[in-house]
Amino acid sequence: MKDYDHKKIESKIQKEWEKKKIYQAKNGKGKKFYSLIEFPYPSGDGLHVGHIRSNTAMDIISRKRRMEGYNVLYPIGWDAFGLPTENYAIKTGKRPAVVTKKNTDTFRRQLKELGFSFDWSREVNTTDPKYYRWTQWIFLQLFKKGLAYKSKSEINWCPSCKIGLANEEVVSGKCDRCGNSTEKREKEQWMLAITKYADRLDKGLDLVDYPERVKTQQRNWIGKSEGSLISFQLIADSGASFNKKNTDLKLKAKSQKLEAVSVFTTRADTIFGVTYVVLAPEHELINNLKLRITNWSEVEEYIQKVKKESELERMRENKGKTGVELKGLKAINPANNEEIPIWIADYVLPEYGTGAVMAVPVHDIRDREFAEKYNLSIIDRPLVDAKEITEKVGGKMVTKFKLRDWVFSRQHYWGEPIPLVNCKKCGIIVVPEKDLPVKLPEVKNYKPTDNGESPLALISKWVN
Repeated sequence: MKDYDHKKIESKIQKEWEKKKIYQAKNGKGKKFYSLIEFPYPSGDGLHVGHIRSNTAMDIISRKRRMEGYNVLYPIGWDAFGLPTENYAIKTGKRPAVVTKKNTDTFRRQLKELGFSFDWSREVNTTDPKYYRWTQWIFLQLFKKGLAYKSKSEINWCPSCKIGLANEEVVSGKCDRCGNSTEKREKEQWMLAITKYADRLDKGLDLVDYPERVKTQQRNWIGKSEGSLISFQLIADSGASFNKKNTDLKLKAKSQKLEAVSVFTTRADTIFGVTYVVLAPEHELINNLKLRITNWSEVEEYIQKVKKESELERMRENKGKTGVELKGLKAINPANNEEIPIWIADYVLPEYGTGAVMAVPVHDIRDREFAEKYNLSIIDRPLVDAKEITEKVGGKMVTKFKLRDWVFSRQHYWGEPIPLVNCKKCGIIVVPEKDLPVKLPEVKNYKPTDNGESPLALISKWVN
């Protein structure tokens, strides 16, 4: 061969592969092997090196299994619904359906040119009604079992992009897409109740052969913690102060009892060393007791400041901790009846535990850093048996998880419609399975609305 024309030769061989269907899985008995990669999002002009890297690894495994005599099923498809494609469509000024068709054609051509051994007879596209009929069917099963539900939750909202943002997409209170300031908004959203499976997910990691680092990441994400739930009575501040010299204050008769705050702790054995209580700035008790808080303006200003921070920013290890005391209120340590101050701080998150922490600076580095910064007491006292003290103070032993229910929102156009009807008389009505799929209609304006509602809400025929 005088000259090697790789394009000509590769194209010829690849056509032979397709003609002879050598990578098509066959129905029948014998050794079987199922290979699957994460379907790419066709939200760009073409593949990037990350696609090639992951596909190559799985392609090697698939080819090896075929050589070992396995009947290999190695499908391919396009995860074409969702925010990445919609954003790309808005950026390019083209309709999502047009963008999806163009990009999937490009991705398909590139994957074939790379010579991957996919079974193209089993190509799927998540925007195909024949496909999302089944994702809608799955959603209905979840809804019927109470695993899909509607709930109001706070989201990061970019008024400029008119979209909800993940915590990772908010940097210093600004949208990482456009650089404009974000805000917190309470939106009613669909949720998937994965927390009902938290314990099973945690235990299931013992049954899989994942690398240990992956198991550790998963366990940290699930965040199983066994500890105590203990109530701290709140009172109107009687004027007594808690300091290093005064450690034996008793609950005074003239102090007015208010509500109690429930605290989750994995270290009930340190309860005698508690010198203050910290609430997440979002804790509902703060607003309930605003008339009792004598520095409300300062507290409110701090709450608004924290709202601009994402959860990831608040939890950064090198971030300096900030907070404000709730003046006019005190908490009572149930173990010794000491009055202790109540603070709000950004290092306490509303959805972990109970959104309230009993601070023991002598045993916890975060509490110590905070105490040193604000000149709060640090007292070293003997440890006690956690279970015994929990029972003595009227608490209980519980298991908590960091895992949260999954947001399954539909604030955007480009996604399969949720197969439920909102009836003013009857409430939420399930679309009969025989009527699936509920097809996504064509719209003139697919851009997000100013109030965060799906563009479908603007179509009277669709809504009514």
